[in-house]
Amino acid sequence: MATRPPPHRRPAPRRPSRRPAPRRPSRRPAARSRTARTRKQRQRRGIQVLLLVAVALWAAGRLLAWIAAHPWIVPVVLAAAAAGGVLWHRYRAARSRRRAETARTLRYPLEQLDRLHHREFEHAVRDLMFRDGCADAVQVGGAGDNGADVKATDPYGRRWVLQCKHRRAGLAGAAVGTPDLHVLNGTGRPVHQGDVVVLVTNGRFSRPAQEFARSQRLHLVDRETLSAWAGGHRPLWELLRAVPPPRNPTSLS
Repeated sequence: MATRPPPHRRPAPRRPSRRPAPRRPSRRPAARSRTARTRKQRQRRGIQVLLLVAVALWAAGRLLAWIAAHPWIVPVVLAAAAAGGVLWHRYRAARSRRRAETARTLRYPLEQLDRLHHREFEHAVRDLMFRDGCADAVQVGGAGDNGADVKATDPYGRRWVLQCKHRRAGLAGAAVGTPDLHVLNGTGRPVHQGDVVVLVTNGRFSRPAQEFARSQRLHLVDRETLSAWAGGHRPLWELLRAVPPPRNPTSLS
């Protein structure tokens, strides 16, 4: 009698091993370590401050004890300070007088102005305003100047706002046009609080620029006017037309 072969059994499928997912490192220890470091740094700084205060108090105590043992030192120090203040005041007054005397003789020929860098041209305009009696004349041109290169207050209390346009070629250079005047007109009075708003050039102005300046009460200093101002001794307000009347006299008067 034939024997049956054993039935074929399929092998059972192997279950995938479940390995635990790697744990992400917790950030709390790092945060705690940073907090601990910060706390230690604060404590260290506090100790340093206390040490400095203690040293300062000790030094002050020693100084007071020494002054108490030598009372004559106080009037000597006060006298020396008073003498130093008087000498410093005299020095500053003498320097101001020398500067004013030098400014009164200041003259710029047009050829010299033509050779200047545009920033040096702004400084020259500032010096001319100072020569005319504007003791607070300052050059402010540069990035973010809002259209003003020089500001000054004349002896009659009027605030001047001047923009400078230098031309290397003088009259042969490009004429100053209305775009530059638009900037000056938009900032000269609203931003800089100017009473007299001026554009100065060693060159020339286009006809539209001249018409725009008249309509907006802007003052133009062209090459001819600049020559009379820089090469002479008359202040700018005597060379321009329709300058606003003086304000109340100030300390510059």
